[in-house]
Amino acid sequence: MNKPKEPSNHRTIERVLSGMRPTGRLHLGNYHGALQNWVKLQNDYECLFFVADWHCLTTDYADPKDIRGNAENMLIDWLACGLDPKKCTFFVQSWLKVHAELHLLLSMMTPLSWLERVPSYKEIRQQLTDRDLSTYGFLGYPMLMTADIIAYNANRVPVGEDQVAHIELSREVVRRFNFLYKKEVFVEPKPLLTQTPKVPGLDGRKMSKSYNNCIYIYDTKEEVRKKIMPAITDPARKRREDPGHPEVCIIHDYHKLYSSAEVCAWCEDGCRTAKIGCVDCKKKLLEGMDAFWDPIREKRAEIAKHPEQVWEIAKSGSEVAKILAETTMEKVREVMHLKY
Repeated sequence: MNKPKEPSNHRTIERVLSGMRPTGRLHLGNYHGALQNWVKLQNDYECLFFVADWHCLTTDYADPKDIRGNAENMLIDWLACGLDPKKCTFFVQSWLKVHAELHLLLSMMTPLSWLERVPSYKEIRQQLTDRDLSTYGFLGYPMLMTADIIAYNANRVPVGEDQVAHIELSREVVRRFNFLYKKEVFVEPKPLLTQTPKVPGLDGRKMSKSYNNCIYIYDTKEEVRKKIMPAITDPARKRREDPGHPEVCIIHDYHKLYSSAEVCAWCEDGCRTAKIGCVDCKKKLLEGMDAFWDPIREKRAEIAKHPEQVWEIAKSGSEVAKILAETTMEKVREVMHLKY
């Protein structure tokens, strides 16, 4: 397998950083919401992508036994879907202790009120009522996220609009740090807004492991077929001859991702006029999904035969990332008078 590139001494393009939490198998929402965009970004930016295993502990601290296995499968998915270690750098968050060091130092000078006002703090606590999130780690996860970003002086962070508040917090922390210690140690990261296509779960809700409504990247074509064929469609189509409303049907949303414009038009017209049934529509969707995912499935199966090579890529990438982060941390320790 390809090994990561060496760090460049002279940056000629902006640096992008992003990570994923290994909380379970990656699904189509993860692919279309982030991973597909990462594959494009690696061609235009200096990209670092990391396994955010410490971030798993902010919500799953009581049951961390699956983190390593999830991380391995996630790395395999990244490679299968087109991330190229010759074009970007992979690393594992917990292998670089500078993330913890910088998180600690930033926490010393960041007002508590800044963390409490992050919108997702209350939202996630309301959603995950099955666990105790009244912990310092959960309150402080935006600060760990800030450390992840600014340790590498990343210029851009690809996010959806719902994550912009986290990047703004990082920008505020950078401004406060540079002001307090009277040196421009960090650059202010900017959000790189991405368009996220609608990828509903099989029950119409957001695709989520907690809802058990996912199609996973590692699913075989047979497993995908078993999930698609009974999936909910337009509730108004109780009989084959009833006209439908594609705009309320998740199968139509999937067609937008995997079918040609001609097929989408055929399905939409056939649904509205009852010329085709839901089974016809789903069979046509599966043709498009198989054409898209079959090459990725084949590549994934081959990569999965050699997990030791996958971890070697992560190890090599972490060594590259460590050089970058340590360069930043030397400046941090100097301005905070911790070099003695």
